[in-house]
Amino acid sequence: MSTHVEAPDVWLSVPARAENVAVVRQALAGLCEALLAEPRVVADVKLAVTEACTNVVVHAYPGREGVMEVEARPVDRTLSVVVRDHGLGIVPRADSPGLGLGLPMIASLSDSVEIRGGADDGDTEVIMTFALDRLSEPAR
Repeated sequence: MSTHVEAPDVWLSVPARAENVAVVRQALAGLCEALLAEPRVVADVKLAVTEACTNVVVHAYPGREGVMEVEARPVDRTLSVVVRDHGLGIVPRADSPGLGLGLPMIASLSDSVEIRGGADDGDTEVIMTFALDRLSEPAR
């Protein structure tokens, strides 16, 4: 008797607060482990998602509350992760508290990254993909 088990999907909508970055990171780490991802991939997913979520917390909603949404969807042996906010969009900020290294770090950790949205459209999405069986550096 064969039993078909669908891979789990994750969808989270949480207040964009620093303490929720750890919640998202742990949820995605658990998903990666359930999907039997290589340990290197689990570490890369955790760090890239932490960076994307931290960008939402720090930049998306200055001076006000907002929501951070995270979707993770496994397809075959690839994991797609979307981190979304409904804040300001990606705009240059002279008063930015960060060093501007988050997006380049996400790009180096993931197999692909796409950023949707911008200054005219307050919704911003960072879409990352990860090959779950990767044993070496991400493909470019």
